[in-house]
Amino acid sequence: MVLSPIDWIILVAFFAISLFIGVYVAKKSGKNTQNFFLSGRDMPWWLLGVSMVATTFAADTPGLVAGLVREDGVAGNWVWWAFLLTGMLTVFFYASLWRKSNITTDLEFYELRYSGKSAAFLRGFRALYLGVFFNIVIMATVCLAAIKIGHVLFGFSDIQILVVACGITLIYSLLGGLKGVLITDFIQFFIAMAGSIGAAYYVLQMPEINSMHELVNTPFVADKSSFFPDFSRPEVYIPLLVIPLAVQWWSVWYPGAEPGGGGYIVQRMLAAKDKNHATKATLFFTVMHYAIRPWPWIILGLASLIMYPSLNDLSNAFPNLSESYLKNDLAYAAMLRFLPAGLLGLVVTSLVAAFMSTLSTHLNWGSSYVVNDFYARFINPKASEKKKVWVGRISIFLMMFFAAILSRHLNEAKEAFDLLLKIGAGTGLLFILRWFWYRINPISEIVAMLSSFLIALLFFLHSKLDWNLWQLKNHEELVITILITTTCWISASLLTRKTPPKKITEFEAVVFDSKNKFTHFKPKIISFFAAVIAVYALLFATGYFLYENYLFMGISLFICLIGFAIIFKHWKKVIN
Repeated sequence: MVLSPIDWIILVAFFAISLFIGVYVAKKSGKNTQNFFLSGRDMPWWLLGVSMVATTFAADTPGLVAGLVREDGVAGNWVWWAFLLTGMLTVFFYASLWRKSNITTDLEFYELRYSGKSAAFLRGFRALYLGVFFNIVIMATVCLAAIKIGHVLFGFSDIQILVVACGITLIYSLLGGLKGVLITDFIQFFIAMAGSIGAAYYVLQMPEINSMHELVNTPFVADKSSFFPDFSRPEVYIPLLVIPLAVQWWSVWYPGAEPGGGGYIVQRMLAAKDKNHATKATLFFTVMHYAIRPWPWIILGLASLIMYPSLNDLSNAFPNLSESYLKNDLAYAAMLRFLPAGLLGLVVTSLVAAFMSTLSTHLNWGSSYVVNDFYARFINPKASEKKKVWVGRISIFLMMFFAAILSRHLNEAKEAFDLLLKIGAGTGLLFILRWFWYRINPISEIVAMLSSFLIALLFFLHSKLDWNLWQLKNHEELVITILITTTCWISASLLTRKTPPKKITEFEAVVFDSKNKFTHFKPKIISFFAAVIAVYALLFATGYFLYENYLFMGISLFICLIGFAIIFKHWKKVIN
């Protein structure tokens, strides 16, 4: 595919703006780590909320959603829609606590909540485990999406794609710090949304598709269009709906959907002006992420079933693409081949924007761990602020390099998604309870982390090396990992010493406004359930609108408004 001059103008203009922002804020961002990693802690909720949405709009996300739709229908999205409950739990119970902690990274929590050498070890180890190892895996999946998109649209090699896309992202991430990331995220969000909506609208006008009504009524597409799986088939609805809603949302740690909050989501909470802005930002992100943004991707996933009914059709369309890359997540990029000049440039730019937004966030977040929780804590506690910023920049460069290398050894977004779920399986409940149940200690966290990783590794090797020692489905492996990991860390909590009372008193004095840490729990619980129902209702209302089912759309919107009215009523108590 060849881009027209207007397409190139759009793309080059975006690159120029991103680089300009990085250069513009570089001087202030490079003064100290507070500016480089937290942008001075004075960011408004709307900028932080948009940044959260833009960050989770990765280049691999549209492909992941389209792939889920092709394999399991619209209902296949429950594997991540269920994380709405995780997000709302963070909004109403933890966002204000994180902001009141006034720490620099969420890993500082370990020495705020726990004491002794084990707490220090846990902080340092997690800095490298999450900030480097885990972070590189996540970024590699994003680079994989860029490779597929670049090859499908332009015929570029993986090396060409990685050098250009990663190179530009690296430059403004090195210069601008978190403030540069936030500002570019704001621009990237609107470009990304315009591109995905524009692509969906155009595809629906294609003669092969004709309209949304015709699309969802095409026989083999109609079977995929339901919001819920077939309840007459337990082998379908149990892994797609029951496990995610009953078990996964509270028990699994996943980047961007951490129970209780974590990672780059907490980084943005800590950069907020105050706890009110931190909570609003997280609520805005959760609503946009689950209710509004996925529908353009779903539409292209459904439309791809007409244009490329099977993987063989994708293979025939792209004969020069490596067979290892021929998976269902390729369908989204394949559908973009039909877009006209101008719109194609906007959509390509939107995908580049999504790629850059996600990578820049992960680079800044990962380097904040390396600098704040490893280098400055253990290697050179007396390092100057400028030296720490430079260490952060070096770590950004190295993480980008290794992520690009790893991306060439991955095949599919869904494969990486499932692996990350299993690595975090069973640890979620610990992250929820550690703020309130003081039997949990550093040993609990170490046991949880190691057990989930080792079990996930065992299942991964069993699959990749064809050991054939057992026959378990993916969701069964997930539940087994959750059960074993949860049993291990709860046992460790009960068998080891709990944190000394003095440390607990100091912790409560920082994060809780009163001696009763359960203050305002009732309005928070009410708001949590109201928000979950309201956002699911908004998600379905959008779908019913697209399906032209206006009666159910109206009912869903009514339920949504009631839910948000309840939240508004309890808001002042929620943020305290």
